[in-house]
Amino acid sequence: MSHLTGGERSQYVQTMFTRIARRYDLMNRVMTAGQDVRWRREVIRRAALPKGGRLLDLGAGTGDLAREALRQCAGCQPIAADFTLEMMLIGRRRLQNSPEEARKLAWSAADATRLPFPRASFEAVVSGFLLRNVNDLPGSLAEQYRVLRPGGRIVCLDTSPPPSGPLNPFIRFHLHTIIPTLGRVITGQAEAYRYLPDSTEAFLEPEQLAAQLIEAGFQEVGYQRRMFGTISIHWGTKPG
Repeated sequence: MSHLTGGERSQYVQTMFTRIARRYDLMNRVMTAGQDVRWRREVIRRAALPKGGRLLDLGAGTGDLAREALRQCAGCQPIAADFTLEMMLIGRRRLQNSPEEARKLAWSAADATRLPFPRASFEAVVSGFLLRNVNDLPGSLAEQYRVLRPGGRIVCLDTSPPPSGPLNPFIRFHLHTIIPTLGRVITGQAEAYRYLPDSTEAFLEPEQLAAQLIEAGFQEVGYQRRMFGTISIHWGTKPG
């Protein structure tokens, strides 16, 4: 689980997301009481995508962020990229009744540490719950920096370790008891939703992740916490 490293971790994560793909979006809505929809809207707003701009939704899953970009940004050109093919197949099937969106949204199989795109390809790179799952975080940030155009924006939505304070015991109970129970009932995969709290608690504090963005070369780096401090939205700009 969260103690795995390298290729073993990548294989575990890919297999896990394949198993839960069909109910992944529903589980996100239930776990966050629908708040993840608002967070994704904020991610796209912070991406500040120009009209007609190219956006990479990295670790896209079923393409929620890419579809939100189409709703917010007229004429944008989103690409949804993920290394779990089953997630993307489900996302594509959900566009069968939206032929216009289906025509505008491209899909790509991609490893977040070795992106198959040329340098300076995108005005924005966004991700939702990707970074804590990659086996080489500095390498992934370096790749995102590489494919951004000068002046382009990175915006990352991810979990954060629960902050200390009076709510901490309740948050941990939610993470370690409520979420795995919901995962078992909704997806039949309680183990996958034990990985979520484990990987959340093992991940970087928001201040540490912001420092990683700066180390990768990004400027104007910032973040905001959400949901009692267990979610953070990070952003930065590639120098022009």
